[in-house]
Amino acid sequence: MHPIVESLRDTLIVSCQAYPGEPMRHPETMAQIAASVQRGGASAVRAQGLEDIRAVKDAVTIPVIGIWKDGTEGVFITPTLNHCLAVIDAGADILALDGTLRPRPDGRTLAETITAVRERFDGPIMADCDSLDAALAAADLGIDIIGTTLAGYTPARPKTSGPDLELLAELADRLPDTAALIAEGRVHTPSHAASCRDTGAHAVVVGTAITHPATITGWFREALTES
Repeated sequence: MHPIVESLRDTLIVSCQAYPGEPMRHPETMAQIAASVQRGGASAVRAQGLEDIRAVKDAVTIPVIGIWKDGTEGVFITPTLNHCLAVIDAGADILALDGTLRPRPDGRTLAETITAVRERFDGPIMADCDSLDAALAAADLGIDIIGTTLAGYTPARPKTSGPDLELLAELADRLPDTAALIAEGRVHTPSHAASCRDTGAHAVVVGTAITHPATITGWFREALTES
């Protein structure tokens, strides 16, 4: 297991992202949030977009998981080889990309993409998966980290109200020891995070519940206005 991946064992990773058009959608703001969550004990941060990756990399000393979202439909998380190489060049310590079985925009298979990336990058790669089959296929390619990031966001599985613990349990039982299982997606409370760890996650990613004030505010507002 890569030393960076091993260093994440039993830790919290924080995803520092804001959606386009939001007040916090600025690389400097995301870098400040990243520095704040490092102070709070995050072992790594996940950053989206080339400018954010560069800014966050300058602001923290912990590993940066880099992605590039391009579009909103189909495969859009670091969807092509060119996106992967740009994320690496921006300074990401860990490259994350769509790890589903869906066709990729540049026509390459995931295997072809990984082979080409390995010619340029010897750091860890994370596959954002949506199902058991996709995760096992990614692990067979030698991908270092398998994330449940996209479970519930494609037709492969229904969307659960919290983390997909059923998928997490299946993966904990079937993934090889060479692949680290990271829980990501709808981890909204400390209890959710602990449940992910207890189910077998190597590490847990939390995003919205820590770094998205608009959504968190909405949760409280709804609680106070429910009849």
